[in-house]
This record gives sequence, C-alpha cells and structure tokens, in this order.
Amino acid sequence: MADMIKTATRDAYGKALAELGQEKDNLIVFDADLAGATKTSVFQKAFPDRHFDCGIAEGNMICAAAGASTMGLVPFASSFAMFAAGRAFEQVRNSIGYPHLNVKIGATHGGISVGEDGASHQCCEDFALMRSIPGMTVICPADGEEARMAVRAAYEMEGPVYLRFGRLAVPEFHEKNFNFQIGKGEILRDGTDVAIIANGLLVYEAIKAGEALAEQGINAMVINMATIKPLDEELVLAAAKKCGKVITCEEHSVIGGLGEAVCGLLSEKLPTIVRRIGVNDEYGHSGPAPELLKQFGLSAEHIVEVATELCK
Repeated sequence: MADMIKTATRDAYGKALAELGQEKDNLIVFDADLAGATKTSVFQKAFPDRHFDCGIAEGNMICAAAGASTMGLVPFASSFAMFAAGRAFEQVRNSIGYPHLNVKIGATHGGISVGEDGASHQCCEDFALMRSIPGMTVICPADGEEARMAVRAAYEMEGPVYLRFGRLAVPEFHEKNFNFQIGKGEILRDGTDVAIIANGLLVYEAIKAGEALAEQGINAMVINMATIKPLDEELVLAAAKKCGKVITCEEHSVIGGLGEAVCGLLSEKLPTIVRRIGVNDEYGHSGPAPELLKQFGLSAEHIVEVATELCK
C-alpha cells in the first residue's frame, strides 16, 4: 500500500473538466479568482472561451452560473468549499436550489486537511449546508478516479450537484473507469462485526482500519458512501442489520453530515448502535494536514480504537 499512487481529488477535478470539455460543447466553467488552486486552470488552458473568472465575488458567480444553465449550458461553478457553500449559500439556495437549475458546484479545499490555511478556510460545515437545500445532490469522492467519474456522473444528471474535493493527495484505490453511480454506496470489504461507513479521504483510513481490526479478530465491513445525499438507504440498512454496530467517518463536523444522515435513517427504520467519527463541534487550526488529521481523530488508528471499544 505504501507504493500506491497518490492524487489530490482537486487535481482529478481539473483534469476531468478538461476531459469532458473535449466531448461536451455545452460544458462551461466559472471560477472565483482561484483557478490555480481549484485546478479549473486545466480547463481554462484548453478552452479559454468557455472559462469565466468572476473575481472574488462568489455570489455573483453562482448567479451567473444559474443564468447560464437556463440557456442549455451545463456550468461548473468552482471555489473553495468555505466560499462556494458558505459565503454563497444564499445564492446557491435561492438561485440554484429553489428553481432546481442544472448547475454543478465544484468545491475544493474542504475539511481539516486544508492544513496550513487554518480555521478560516477549513470548511467542515459544507455537507450540512448543502444537505439542507431541497433537491441538492451532495458528493464527496474518496480518490482521484472516483472524483473523475463523479464529475462525469454529475454532468450527466439533471439538477444541482455539490461536489467536494480535497487539497491533500490521497491513495488511488479505484480501478480506471469504474462504475460510479450517484446515490449508490460501495462495499470495499465485507464483514459481520461492525460496519464502517466513510467518505472522502476517510475511506482509505477506514480500509486501513479494517485490515488492522482483522488482525485483532474483528471482522469489519468497510463502505465507501461518496454520495451523502441521496443516501444509499438500502445499503446502510443492510449493513446495520448484518453487523449490528455502525461507525461513520467523515472529514466534516459530526453535526449535519454523513453521520447524522446515517443516524437519522437508522433511528427511524432500524435502531442501531452508531459511533460518529468527525470534527467534534470545534474549529480547526493551522498545521500540516497529516498531523491535523491525527489530532482531530480522523485517522485509521482512531477508527480502530473506536471499533475495538464498540465491539467489546
């Protein structure tokens, strides 16, 4: 595993846009003065007439993308998660969500792994914000290939989509052109003792945790739940029924994200013991991403600790 190729999902996002741009003449891209960081610059170089830099004006960018979508174009509006989901929330809600327009939001630099940029940019609230908008699809891919296929799937579906991408390079464990389906989870490891449901960069941590738990005699099921909304309810219920215990893992606040989505479903349809791993109602701070992830309990080691305690 140490030799696995690592890719930041934001890099895969930029490449996927350029790749799709070759095939789809109606795909256009908006950015808010961050094309180099969001990697939409890759698309910009290939299609300068279809890339629009709106400056540091995220609300205006969202409204421009909304207008463009009414003319048969498929816009991807990009910025950091803090600005795309946070600063522009009103415009996303009222100009995209309310009329249910075909706009895709590509939000990069989500979560604690933004690292040295610090608390002001470490957005751990975006899942909660975007999940609250009726009809909004929310996706957080686990590696570069899943990010690439998620961009394609988002383009193909009709309606608003929020895609979250990361700054930190993560191991590639998906095969090329694998079949990504919006709203469908993916069993990466079968098990019977505890189900670990994760998304984003926590998926690979969950995989490592599953292997470590196996050495202790704990048979963990590991699920990649890239689509947070709509949640794959059938898979969550089946995993909970089979294992009897569930752990959710996300690089997001424990409030309003994947953990709450899973808990909301299980509390109504199949009451199950659940432990949520995420950011515990606190702000992040500046520091190297790998160290921050461990400090905030977003690591394989912490997943193993929680699972071991839960399975006693």
